[in-house]
Amino acid sequence: MPGSRHDHDHGFVHDLPRMLGRRNMLAVMGGVGLVTAAAGPAAALDCVALPWETAGPYPADGSNTRRGQTVNALSQSGVIRSDLRPSFGDMSVAVDGVTLDLELTLQNSEGCTPLTGHAIYIWHCDTTGLYSLYDAPQANWLRGVGLSDAEGKVRFTTIFPGCYDGRWPHIHFEVFETVEAAVGGTASLLTAQIALPETDCAAVYAQDARYSNGTRNLGRITLARDNVFSDNTEAQLAQQMLALSGDPAAGYRGTVTIPVDFTADRSTAGGPPPPGGFLGRWLRGGSPRG
Repeated sequence: MPGSRHDHDHGFVHDLPRMLGRRNMLAVMGGVGLVTAAAGPAAALDCVALPWETAGPYPADGSNTRRGQTVNALSQSGVIRSDLRPSFGDMSVAVDGVTLDLELTLQNSEGCTPLTGHAIYIWHCDTTGLYSLYDAPQANWLRGVGLSDAEGKVRFTTIFPGCYDGRWPHIHFEVFETVEAAVGGTASLLTAQIALPETDCAAVYAQDARYSNGTRNLGRITLARDNVFSDNTEAQLAQQMLALSGDPAAGYRGTVTIPVDFTADRSTAGGPPPPGGFLGRWLRGGSPRG
């Protein structure tokens, strides 16, 4: 847990020079990347800015505590990575599940142009709905930071998220304009969530025993009743829905474009944790809010 084993003198700050070196290289390549992007989907200028969503009670971004200790994965060495399945830094616990290779494309919603050199932090639950550093304090798996390339793309390898009671299957993320902003605890440019398609979720949960409560929990929720996605427009839901190819046996590849509105009103972003603390939903068997 933070305050006992985490090294706050390294982590994101320690990795910063390497990230900035890559970013400078991307700046040189920017012209080539923009030419490439102009020939792709971004040229259609039909992207929809994603709405701000709650970060939920398990962000581990330094904004909340667990048992009186600040939880901040961004301060840990190794958080900048592409494979999210093992723990990093001074933690060694790994997690398994159906493989999911993600390709996220960051864009400026004004003109649908690539956001080069931006940092994105993503996190999600394991096969049964547990979050590292909170439900599993001995681990920090399924969390990581990536840097967008000249086309605005960031790639991660992770697992297919499970479905816990009261929430539609999802992946959390925060986008930062610079790595300095992420390191310094500056507010994100966008805090939102990615939704997963029902058909693929149903297939994974039915065919893989590691998702032992997935079928039951998925059957209890719909997008229309989800406390995060329910108030989004059809266009917003379509934009934030992960496009998947693959199957439960071979694994999946997922793509989504994340357009950021730099003028968005952030006043309603976020939300309070569940009554009774961050572990309250497990102790009470109630509905989560993240």
